[in-house]
Amino acid sequence: MRILRLIATMDPRTGGPSQGIRNIIPEMTKLGFISEVVCLDDPESSFLANHPFRIYALGSVSNRWSYSKKLKRWLGEHLAEYDSVIIHGLWLYPSYVVSREIIRQRKKGQQTLPSVFIMPHGMLDPYFQRAASRKIKAIRNLVYWALFERKVISMADGLLFTCKKEMELAATSFVGYKPRNTVNIGYGIATPPSLDSVMAEPDFFACFQSIKYLLFLGRIDQKKGLDILLKAYSNISLRSPSVPFLVIAGPVADHEYYSSLTKMVSSDPTLKSKVMFAGMLTGIEKWASIYGCQAFILPSHQENFGIAVVEALACGKPVLVSDQVNISDEIRDARAGFVNPDTTEGTLNGLMQYLALSEAEKMHMGRDAYELYLRSFQIKD
Repeated sequence: MRILRLIATMDPRTGGPSQGIRNIIPEMTKLGFISEVVCLDDPESSFLANHPFRIYALGSVSNRWSYSKKLKRWLGEHLAEYDSVIIHGLWLYPSYVVSREIIRQRKKGQQTLPSVFIMPHGMLDPYFQRAASRKIKAIRNLVYWALFERKVISMADGLLFTCKKEMELAATSFVGYKPRNTVNIGYGIATPPSLDSVMAEPDFFACFQSIKYLLFLGRIDQKKGLDILLKAYSNISLRSPSVPFLVIAGPVADHEYYSSLTKMVSSDPTLKSKVMFAGMLTGIEKWASIYGCQAFILPSHQENFGIAVVEALACGKPVLVSDQVNISDEIRDARAGFVNPDTTEGTLNGLMQYLALSEAEKMHMGRDAYELYLRSFQIKD
């Protein structure tokens, strides 16, 4: 079977969808599926190099809708060559143009057209319609839903979700949500590089072994709850001066928000001595940061899955997450970490719960975290 995956960008700085594609295609190839990707990136982009699958990069676009004449033309010429198309993400031109091209080719009498599936990656979560900071965007989404996206979803052969909770929440956001089919396909990551292989790169690993720290790894964006994390960290650092450092690693998605975070740190003597911004980490450096941490923390206000959370589980690290991370029930049930509300008080409680554990209990929780990964989130051959 030949599958086309359509995504606006493969830039890893944009978060989970592009990384999810990188994770799953090699494993599907082992099962005999041929997967190719079409994206709206500059073909000379460094992040498109050295992939074990074909990527058609049609050139970057500057408009917010990701409108591209080249994409429309490319689909007109190649769409019928595939058995299935999977659209990663919503609210942009790529999802719209696929549905229009299917309709156009049907009218022309084209008989061999691919089935079309949409993977929302959390973009139908009610958070995006309810968050106080997104009032204008929420109104825009309502208009766009009425004009285009509702029809796109109704036309698709099915919607693919990363977990059960994401699928349930998607049904609560918009009136007229009537997909033909919904499937919880599950999600996960392949086995990460071993600790021994990471340690074999001393320049990368040594810098993450010199201190004890908790790790946030993800985009610097308001929905991740980093402001409440810093408030909680300041509070607990005053109570317990021996609290580990906090390393915040990831690309900046919201520069205004990032500026507010750095000001919080620089104006608070406790945070200034305890918090480090590490920038975006990739490859062996990313794995070194995970293996080197005491625990992983994510107080997100919305997380449809959380690839970085699963990466931490796969490295045997306890995870401290909010109850808005859609795999939080699995984490709580497996005792692989602590789950609390996405508030300053909830985040503080998670920190206190973890720090109150004995070293033996922390090691046991780490083993439970790894077992949860093997049981529920490992992509297997």
